[in-house]
Amino acid sequence: MVLLRGFLVLVVFFLLGEALRVLVGLPISGGVLGMVMVTATLMLRGRVSDQLAEASRGLISVLVLLISPGVVGVFFIADRFAGHWLSVAVALVAGTLLSSVTTLWLMKKTAGDRTQGHSHD
Repeated sequence: MVLLRGFLVLVVFFLLGEALRVLVGLPISGGVLGMVMVTATLMLRGRVSDQLAEASRGLISVLVLLISPGVVGVFFIADRFAGHWLSVAVALVAGTLLSSVTTLWLMKKTAGDRTQGHSHD
């Protein structure tokens, strides 16, 4: 039951993100907007519920299966990118570097917060 409650929370945030996307007309996926909203909510609450943590663990273990369909789908529309490969390559490299730097910065920041106040004798 804990797992189902966690999935329900994730689905609700996905639907809220999708509704926001449609109502405002944003060119961002509902899933991304939902993740931003759930992140903001968790930051305000200051903790993650057991239900959400359990559902997230289950999804992380199959993350590659969730990403693969989108990646495979790109090959079916590759002809639309004809003449735009330099733009796509620059976007991929810049996005990868930006996400890596951001992830490393966040890891350092959160690890720094945990180690403050502990003496290392």
